[in-house]
Amino acid sequence: MTATYTFDVFSSLDGFGAAGGDWTGYWGKQGPELLDRRLGLYSEEQRMVFGAQTHRLFAQMIADSSEGDDVRDPWVTRMTQLPATVVSTTLTEPLDWPDATVARGDAVDVVARMKEESDVPLRSHGSLSMNRALMAAGLVDRVQVTLFPVITGRSGLAPIFEGAADFDLDLIETRTLDSCIQELIYRPTLHG
Repeated sequence: MTATYTFDVFSSLDGFGAAGGDWTGYWGKQGPELLDRRLGLYSEEQRMVFGAQTHRLFAQMIADSSEGDDVRDPWVTRMTQLPATVVSTTLTEPLDWPDATVARGDAVDVVARMKEESDVPLRSHGSLSMNRALMAAGLVDRVQVTLFPVITGRSGLAPIFEGAADFDLDLIETRTLDSCIQELIYRPTLHG
């Protein structure tokens, strides 16, 4: 049986995964429903998959954070406790992340093999360039976009789908969290 792979990403309305300036984590829009939903998602048995750059970013953010920071929200703590595979040609073990291993090679080959061999679903939060390549290769089963009600035209960072192929998206699930945040789960199919 092939494991399901979910590309999980936070986004502003204009398609950025982060913002500079005076924006805070979650663009300042998080509430209890979002945080409970995220903890529920990450409470399920699964394996995380990260690219090297995202792994470095998460590890550094966690190391630099203190109790009470958004980075220490319960769902993030839970995410760091899940088994993880970091696809990298530059990182070496041991990683500064519990239960994480490095998989060398091309992400498409690594994830294709993982989907065939894994007994649990696979999930990646962030890792934008890696997930764009996986989508183009037809390896992403679900794109889960948590859409925050902001436009970050001047301060937006990390355009999520910049340089991606064209895709048709079949909406398979939607929910509203904290009266303003949209969670949209799609099944992507290459267009054309």
